[in-house]
Amino acid sequence: MSEPITEKTHIVSVLSSLDDIDRGDWDTCAQPEAPGSNPFVSYDFLHALEKSKSAIAETGWYPQHLVLQDDAGDVSGVAPCYLKSHSQGEYVFDYGWADAFERAGGRYYPKLQIAVPFTPVTGPRLLTKPGDAADENRMVLASAAAERAKNLGASSIHVTFTSEAEANALAELGYLHRTDQQFHFENNGYASFDDFLAELASRKRKQLRKERAQALANDITIEWVSGSDITEAHLERFYLFYMDTGSRKWGTPYLTRRFFDEIAETMADKMVFIFAKRAGKIVAGALNIVGADTIFGRYWGCMEDHPFLHFEVCYYQAIDYAIEHKLQYVEAGAQGGHKLLRGYLPVTTHSAHFIVNPSFRKAVADYLVHERRQVAYENERLAERAPFKKCDVPQSGDEE
Repeated sequence: MSEPITEKTHIVSVLSSLDDIDRGDWDTCAQPEAPGSNPFVSYDFLHALEKSKSAIAETGWYPQHLVLQDDAGDVSGVAPCYLKSHSQGEYVFDYGWADAFERAGGRYYPKLQIAVPFTPVTGPRLLTKPGDAADENRMVLASAAAERAKNLGASSIHVTFTSEAEANALAELGYLHRTDQQFHFENNGYASFDDFLAELASRKRKQLRKERAQALANDITIEWVSGSDITEAHLERFYLFYMDTGSRKWGTPYLTRRFFDEIAETMADKMVFIFAKRAGKIVAGALNIVGADTIFGRYWGCMEDHPFLHFEVCYYQAIDYAIEHKLQYVEAGAQGGHKLLRGYLPVTTHSAHFIVNPSFRKAVADYLVHERRQVAYENERLAERAPFKKCDVPQSGDEE
């Protein structure tokens, strides 16, 4: 634990490990309304990243968690915070900012990241107990982060995949508002996948049915595995998938094998594996995490290539699961315009950035004005191309 930061009458401590805070104290702030509403900011998920040595100083994610205590010494706010020596595993790309600042003679790293490592999932980042002081406490945490950045000589603070309301509140403290795009499915009270298909334009409805049939054409069967049914064999098999995909996409996968053991031990009830099997052997799979009203698609991999199997396992089966379990949303990860024609609509994601250097801050602020306009324009245009009946317009062919 570092020296405490004093913010008026508040004390904010900085923890280099979640071992230094009680699980209940963290989750009282992280899950104040509905337990499991956003499992990624829970103590169990974040602690697993540290305990498994996935997000630690040696991997460039040095924990600097902020903990706010009230006058009685009770924890009233927390924030998952890391000192970063690179920009990997964030999904809000600032490589161009780093390059520009360093070409101008500045030092971009280290920087502070208030985020869930390796997880492009929207949720609260400044976590507080509910009550009249909640908004004030969030701002205290944000101010403490700025003070911590100054003490560490960090160039900036990046609060990524935060809520729109939180990003707007942070703007009042001088944080810059950035937007981006994801694609989410919304369950409009469907009783079945066919109910969902009934809302699509005829040509798109036929396309999705064809894709699902082709995905299962080679004697492929689908299995959902969750909770106490998850075995060591499932974890081992899925880790092979994760390593294969991660090695191709990122060069070096971010998560260690132990991470999957840790979350299977502490939050198996929130894990759902969707496996594809052929001849009794698991040949592909996706890991999903379930919150209060959302199923979050996290990782995917395969050992055999079958047409449209990725769409079936990651997108269509997630919709099936959401409908069967009466979940409101499916969030299938970052990027992916190909999700649009599968019923996943564009949504705006938000982040907030505090730039210490005034000149660099002005340059970034000017850039973000144009970027926000472009994101808004693209989302509007993409929404017009949605596959639903009211948007039945000719489209070019799609590729898997």
